[in-house]
Amino acid sequence: MAHVFDVYDWIVFVVLLMVSVGIGIYHALAGGRQRTTGEFLMGNRKMSLIPTALSILVSFQSAILILGAPAEVYTKGTQYYLYTFGQMFAVLLASVVYVPLFYPLKLTSMYEYLELRFSSRAAKLTGTIINIISTLIYSGLTSFAPSTALQAMTGFPEWASFVTIGVVCTLYTFLGGLKAVIWVDAFQFLIMMTGILAIIIKGVLEVGGFGEVWRLNKEWDRVNFWNFDPDPTVRHTFWGLIVGTTLSWVGSYGASQSSIQRYCALRSLKEAKRAILVNCLGVFILLTGACLMGVSAFAYYAQLGCDPLTSGMIKNKNQLIPHFVLDILNIPGLPGLFIACLFSGALSSLSSNLSSLSATTWEDILKPHFKLKSERTKALITRSIVFVYGAVGIMVTFIVKNLKGTVLQASLSFMGAASGSLNGIVILGAFFPCCNWIGAVAGSIVSYIIMFWINVGKYSVIGSPETLEFPTSNCSSDTDISLLNLTSLYSLPTHSPGTILDYSTMTDIQIAYMNSTAVSVITESPSILKSINALTKLYSLSYLWFSTFGTIVCVTVGLIVSFITGPTKRHEVPPEYLIPIFDIFCCCLPQKIRTFLHCNIDHTRVHENEQDQGEQSYTPVTDSNTKHSGTDKTHVNHSLQNGTGTYNRYKSPDDIDEDTVL
Repeated sequence: MAHVFDVYDWIVFVVLLMVSVGIGIYHALAGGRQRTTGEFLMGNRKMSLIPTALSILVSFQSAILILGAPAEVYTKGTQYYLYTFGQMFAVLLASVVYVPLFYPLKLTSMYEYLELRFSSRAAKLTGTIINIISTLIYSGLTSFAPSTALQAMTGFPEWASFVTIGVVCTLYTFLGGLKAVIWVDAFQFLIMMTGILAIIIKGVLEVGGFGEVWRLNKEWDRVNFWNFDPDPTVRHTFWGLIVGTTLSWVGSYGASQSSIQRYCALRSLKEAKRAILVNCLGVFILLTGACLMGVSAFAYYAQLGCDPLTSGMIKNKNQLIPHFVLDILNIPGLPGLFIACLFSGALSSLSSNLSSLSATTWEDILKPHFKLKSERTKALITRSIVFVYGAVGIMVTFIVKNLKGTVLQASLSFMGAASGSLNGIVILGAFFPCCNWIGAVAGSIVSYIIMFWINVGKYSVIGSPETLEFPTSNCSSDTDISLLNLTSLYSLPTHSPGTILDYSTMTDIQIAYMNSTAVSVITESPSILKSINALTKLYSLSYLWFSTFGTIVCVTVGLIVSFITGPTKRHEVPPEYLIPIFDIFCCCLPQKIRTFLHCNIDHTRVHENEQDQGEQSYTPVTDSNTKHSGTDKTHVNHSLQNGTGTYNRYKSPDDIDEDTVL
């Protein structure tokens, strides 16, 4: 019997919100009370390992995962579970490739790296602006999943949920800075895991044990893992779920603002690597739990003989898990725990976005204009940025909710085009010493435009209907099940790593495009039809390859433009800004060969300093003999020093004042 959301459920839900705000208030009053930008944005670079690792994890695994992944497994089977291992491989790569590059630079904004590497403010601002726009749009979408679920379960209006999420998240981020965000994220991870475990355990017990759950899924052909089709337009294959996912997510865990801001807040390089590696276990636990919810839900409804999706009891796949929760969690407080689980996912993602936006906006845009202000004034400005972005995020949520048709499509496409562009510009800087700032900017912009075009074009391609059967033998609804299967079960690709959008809204856009283009396709000449088919093939690219394709475009264009405009000479790029890829993956080769493969750039000194400093905190100090370079007057020589020695890196003079304070 379905449970009604009662007072105990509301108590559990409200306690989550109060604890989150309470953590923010505590960090506003404890320690340095967020009086410096170093404390507010980076926690004075003294954060603890486990909470930071959990914060990185839940920054990327939002409420959309809790609703979307189980629905994917429910409707299409267990193949999606391979996505877990793709993410785990990405975490491993990020820890050995990106963390040793970014951590020693002591960045606040990852886009500082672009200015350091390319000696160009234009390169930095290109990445910053793309990131701000896409992050704002994504922030506007994070509130949808829990708000829709709460409305379905209680009738609580969506607009009130939007405001509640935005206000609570903005409040504790504004009060406690990065410290509050990290500790609230750690608390919210516990809530998410408790909610997921409660659903799995109760669902398995209702069916009669995990053996019966697995048997029912096999009986209905839901157990399917191995599709080795190399076609990149096939939505889910082994190659896409493993290789495509790895390439898409390695940048998110190693070279994104959310991740870098957190692991650079730790005390040592070794802790930073460990924090990323902890995400291997975290990803495995969260995604395994989400997929188990999907197989448990399917077994439950297969046993009942009535699928709520095809029977018309729910409108789209994202409502499946809330419906399942009300059916099985008939213990007071447990439905409230589930809603708290969803809101935890949304709050963690949104707070991460607010903290990241505050750091990039201050460091990359505002800081050069406030160099003479006191540290307390700077801290007040960064806190105000959080408040502004929190308000803008709430407004974006309402705007996106009311957008229709091509306007909504363009907004989501704008967000979806960012991943490959941002990954590509980092790869150009870290792997290709010949790339100059013109190539980096051109590659990033061209990649963004092309991926935006492909994202828009994707909505003109109608997906394949479901081929798996659904249990309907005991359904009493008179709904036309075949029509529901066609209109409500189309699956669309995600637009950023970890994002699964509202399928019913997207399907409306697809059908509109189908109606407007079908006739012209049929009546065109063979040559035009051939070009249209080629475009359709491009538009049909699986979402698992989107980021990789965008990265390839960015790198290709960037290198071509760099060679046309004059490549950077290798001695002009300090090795600290490059990733010694052959030292990492071909360490058995002789040093001379690896140096040759690295364009005769010797990384030995960098490796020695990394080993020396692995156990120690980095303390930035200004070099008393600082001199401007003869070829670049915008950067100064800057040392990172510990008890064993120093190595030099280039850093903007604007950054020295804050590093000295820290």
